[in-house]
Amino acid sequence: MNYHDQPAEAAACQPAHPVHALTTYELNGYRRELEHAIKGIATDAPVQADLRAKLAEVLAEQDERARLTGHA
Repeated sequence: MNYHDQPAEAAACQPAHPVHALTTYELNGYRRELEHAIKGIATDAPVQADLRAKLAEVLAEQDERARLTGHA
């Protein structure tokens, strides 16, 4: 089962592969799932910090890929 088949909060917790191994399409989808999960729960929920850290990892990976391809 991959993150497309799970509820938003569970999906945001674990992608199908490590972030660096995701395709661009999967990375974009995982980013949307994280953003959706962050917006869908209370700002003081304990899981917020974990979700935000995962989103930061995704954003860093996207930035690195853009830098490597000269699209930054």
